[in-house]
Amino acid sequence: MEKVENWLASLELQSTPSFAECVMNLGRFFPLLNEFEQTEQDSIWHAEGNVAIHTDLVLKALYELLAAEASHITGKKRQALILSALLHDIAKPLTTRKKEIQGQLRVVAPLHEEIGASYLATKLIELPLEHSVIMVIMSLVGFHQVPKRLVIKNQEFSDYFKLSLNADLELLYWLELADMRGRVCNDLAVQLDLLEQYRMFAQDYELWGVTNPTTTYLARIQVKPTKSEQTLLDGYAIKQLADGDIKLVEEAIAKNYTTCQQYSHCYIMCGISGSGKSTWIANNLVDFEVISLDDIRAEINGKRSCQKSRGQVLQLAKQRFKKALAEKRNLVWDATNTRKDFREPLIELAINYGALVTLVVFQLSAKSLKQYNHNRTFSVSDDVQQNQLKKFEWPWQSQTHRQLVIGEAGQLLYQFGRF
Repeated sequence: MEKVENWLASLELQSTPSFAECVMNLGRFFPLLNEFEQTEQDSIWHAEGNVAIHTDLVLKALYELLAAEASHITGKKRQALILSALLHDIAKPLTTRKKEIQGQLRVVAPLHEEIGASYLATKLIELPLEHSVIMVIMSLVGFHQVPKRLVIKNQEFSDYFKLSLNADLELLYWLELADMRGRVCNDLAVQLDLLEQYRMFAQDYELWGVTNPTTTYLARIQVKPTKSEQTLLDGYAIKQLADGDIKLVEEAIAKNYTTCQQYSHCYIMCGISGSGKSTWIANNLVDFEVISLDDIRAEINGKRSCQKSRGQVLQLAKQRFKKALAEKRNLVWDATNTRKDFREPLIELAINYGALVTLVVFQLSAKSLKQYNHNRTFSVSDDVQQNQLKKFEWPWQSQTHRQLVIGEAGQLLYQFGRF
C-alpha cells in the first residue's frame, strides 16, 4: 500500500502517468479498468477507438492543460482531477450496448456517469486518499456530462447553482475539456463551444472556482433570533434556490417564516446492510422516534428477515412516518434506502410537512461491509449484500437540506449544511 500511496501523492506534483501506468498501479482496486480495452465506443462519437484509447488521450490532453491554462490547479485538486480523468468512464464496461438511433445502429453507454460515481463510492474508500479528494472524484465522474447539457437546454441560474452544490464547476470544465480533446469526432468544435458557453455562464453567476457556493447566499439571511430557526431557514433557502422555487435567497425569509417556528428533524438513513446504521442511530439520535422496516417486518411477519407482506410493511411504516411528521416529532427512517427512488418520496413527504431533512450516508469498503455484516446479530446473506452494492445509487448534496457521510466505526467523513 505504501507504493500506491507514494504514487498517488506524486499526482499532486508533476507526475503525468499514462493509462497503462495507472492500470498497473490501480487495476486491482478498480477491476473495470482492465476491461476498457475490450469496451467499444461509437465509431462516430468516438472514432479514436475503445475506452482504453480514449482514456489515455484524455489523460494526455489533461496534462497539456495542467501545464498551460490550468497550471493553477495544483496539489489535491490536481490529484483529484487526474484520477477523475482516469475514472470518468469507469462504468462503460457495465453500461455499453447497441441502440438504434435514427435508423442506424449506434454504441451507447446510458447512465454511465451516475453508475460510475456509485461504483466508486465503495472502491475509492480503499485508497489512501483524503476523503475530500474522494468526494471531488465521485462528483466529477457523476456529473461530467452535465455542463454541456446545461447550455443545450438553456438552463437558468438555479440549475448551475444546484450543480455547484454537488461538484466544483471549474474542475468539471477542465475535465470535460480534456474529455473532448481526447476524442475524435466531427462535431468537436461544437462541443468545445458548448463548454466555453458553460464557463461563461458559471463565471457570470459567480460560481466559478467557488469551494462553498452557499456561503455568500447564506450570509444575506442570517436574521433569525435562535439557532434552531436559522438552521431551518438556511436548509430550506439553499434547497429552494437550487430547485428554482425562489429567485433570490432573501425570498426564503418570508416563504419559510411559519415553518421556522416549529418543525421536526427527519433523519433518513442510507447504507448497505452491515454499515452500522442502527448503531449510529443509537449513539447519535437519542429520543428520536425510530421507524425501522426490519422491526415492522418482525412485528407483522414474526421475523426481521421475512420479506412477506412488503406492501403492508411499507404502508404501516409510512403511516407512522406521516403521523410523526404531522405532530412535529423528531424521527429517523431506518432502512437501507440505497436507491434514489426509495429516498425521494420520503424526502418529498418530509419537506411537505415542513421537516428539516438530513440524509445520513454510510460509505465503507465492500470488504468492511462484508466483515461487519458477518459479525452482527442480524446478518443478511452475502448475495443480498452484493445485490445492494450492485444497485446502490449515491445520493447528492442537493437532494436534501443536510447530509452526513459516515465511515468506519461511525467516523464522520463529511457534512453538508448547517448543524
